[in-house]
Amino acid sequence: MKHNLITIIALLTVLLSSCSGVRIAAMRQSKMEQLELGMSKSQVVNILGSSYSIAQKEIHMNDTIEVISYRNVPFDEEFYLFRFKNNKLEKWNREFQPIYKEVRP
Repeated sequence: MKHNLITIIALLTVLLSSCSGVRIAAMRQSKMEQLELGMSKSQVVNILGSSYSIAQKEIHMNDTIEVISYRNVPFDEEFYLFRFKNNKLEKWNREFQPIYKEVRP
């Protein structure tokens, strides 16, 4: 009886942990679908959260340009860049950080 309980707990742990990455990514997709071009930076941050980093900030021909970046946790190699021109969302895109593997002779 005790052995069966341990087996059931172990199986549930494996099952729940294997699904967590998919659920997090699906939550990100639902948030991305709420975004629209022309939104302000604060509107985007209200949807996606404040865990972003500033990737670029400049003034170009009297326009303020700011690019912020969000990592798609738990997929650390995947991130999104959001470009704001005069505090309005101008475009966004998904990027993948290259993964370098050591080549041994």
